[in-house]
Amino acid sequence: MLEKQFTEVIQFIKQARFNAIKSVNTELIDLYWKIGEYISKKIETAEWGQSIVDQLAKYLDRNEPDLKGFSNKNLWRMKQFYESYKDSPILSTLLREISWSHNLSIFSRCKTT
Repeated sequence: MLEKQFTEVIQFIKQARFNAIKSVNTELIDLYWKIGEYISKKIETAEWGQSIVDQLAKYLDRNEPDLKGFSNKNLWRMKQFYESYKDSPILSTLLREISWSHNLSIFSRCKTT
């Protein structure tokens, strides 16, 4: 009898962990969306040229060396992510439910975005 109750506590813990990971993932995808939108709009309005993204990546690395995942390649992917789905609000909402690596996998398998 006690073992069944203890098993229930384990399930509570596992569910809470799952929910925490899901929340973190959603926040990261939202962050990547915002960064992609920011870069896209800066380039679109000609405030930034193409080389600025490389400079931004170097700036982030130099000033925040503990931040990972903000290479020029990933910054361009964030821009691509935003531009690919900005006109599809339902799809862009659904894409926040999957991990960044799954989103990148989708990009790599698409012929056009």
